[in-house]
Amino acid sequence: MSGDIEDKPQPLIEHLVELRTRLMWSLGAFFVAFIGCFFFAKDLFNLLVVPYKWAVMWAGLDVTKSELIYTAPQEFFFTQVKVAMFGAVVIAFPVIASQIYKFVAPGLYKNERSAFIPFLIASPILFLLGAALVYFFFTPMVMWFFLSMQQAPEDGEMAISLLPRVSEYLSLIMTLVLSFGLVFQLPVVTTLLARVGLLTSDWLREKRKFAIVIAFVVAAVLTPPDPLSQIGLAIPTILLYEIAIYAARLVERKRAEEAVAESAASDLAETDKA
Repeated sequence: MSGDIEDKPQPLIEHLVELRTRLMWSLGAFFVAFIGCFFFAKDLFNLLVVPYKWAVMWAGLDVTKSELIYTAPQEFFFTQVKVAMFGAVVIAFPVIASQIYKFVAPGLYKNERSAFIPFLIASPILFLLGAALVYFFFTPMVMWFFLSMQQAPEDGEMAISLLPRVSEYLSLIMTLVLSFGLVFQLPVVTTLLARVGLLTSDWLREKRKFAIVIAFVVAAVLTPPDPLSQIGLAIPTILLYEIAIYAARLVERKRAEEAVAESAASDLAETDKA
């Protein structure tokens, strides 16, 4: 196994220099992406507003009369800064992940590196799947729920209208994207833990009822305080937990097959010696 490792003994200062290099590349990628995203910040924000437009149409309202507001002179500027930072993280993530891998990979064995790469690929894909669910379904549904609470000026009642602030709308959609993106990492995390032997599929099945309760608690903490948001996050979490159990079972099955193959090879080698 020692021949498979590429890392060579280095003084601490050399590891720190390499770490600095990786950080500089990561920060440089983030800064370049931030500049580009800030230049198109308004276009990106208008793209994020599309789910709100869908919700307005679902509520049967006139899209041309709907609007987002800002109540402080600097509010929309800082909203654009947040949009640019959010977009920069997404765009620069492949570079950041590759720099992390290049820093860690020399200290890993070949089989560990080959096992680590699929998770680097699966993690952003699952995050994007969670973000797509938020963008195309969850955000329009949540905003439709909020829009349905408006009150028309009928029978002498006061009109109660929803006028979302740009900063609050951005905070809502960013919170939902991050929440779903992190929850969608559950199969990746559990599979990694199963590979190192910290989790088993049997243990996950035994703790299923606790996982369901925790899913609803986490959904209540991470999402806005409405039942649609909480149920909408809890149900995918429970489904992902079931996928995690299946993934752990596959890891255990593969490990058992490798153990059988190694045992057969060892028996064959002993037979040849005899």
